[in-house]
Amino acid sequence: MATKVFIVDDHYMVIEGIRSLLQNEKTIEWTGHATNADSCLSFLQHQLPDIILMDISMPDKSGIDLCKEVKEKYPSVFVIGLSTFNQQSFIQKMMDNGASGYVLKNATQEELMEAIELVAKGKTYLSDEVSKVLRKQDDSNIVLTRREKEVLELIAGGMTNNEIGEKLFISPSTVDTHRKNLLAKFEAKNTASLIHIASQMQII
Repeated sequence: MATKVFIVDDHYMVIEGIRSLLQNEKTIEWTGHATNADSCLSFLQHQLPDIILMDISMPDKSGIDLCKEVKEKYPSVFVIGLSTFNQQSFIQKMMDNGASGYVLKNATQEELMEAIELVAKGKTYLSDEVSKVLRKQDDSNIVLTRREKEVLELIAGGMTNNEIGEKLFISPSTVDTHRKNLLAKFEAKNTASLIHIASQMQII
């Protein structure tokens, strides 16, 4: 079944450029475009695409804020950030707000298709350039205790506080304390973000 793709960008040339890259792809169904956040949200009230390619800098609302709003209202819709910016703070904020991928506007058709295909399967896509930017985060100031490292690895394995507690012979509340410390150390908003950052930094 074709993946329904929608794009939000305030530059018509970008919309047309991406549409022309994707229009002959049999696995892609183009559902339309919006040039600002409001028209995007209006569209979503009537029709839900599988994936939104979302520009980060728009006049009425940033893609970072729009991404958060879309994910809160329509959690089944995947968002791929689309930007000329490869600054770590932009990328991290977009991923923290629920984006499943981040593609630079200089991406090739091959990269864009790879991003859409991976994200449609529920995976995360970061282009090589974006991954390098995230890996450049200064991790020298993140020092984990042996126990924190163990807890982090078990969290990444999908275990609950109770399950981790049983495995490590510690109480669930102690596990929760470790979890909170890890979130603080990695400056992560939630567990998904924590795992994402830790894997980007090759700590897990």
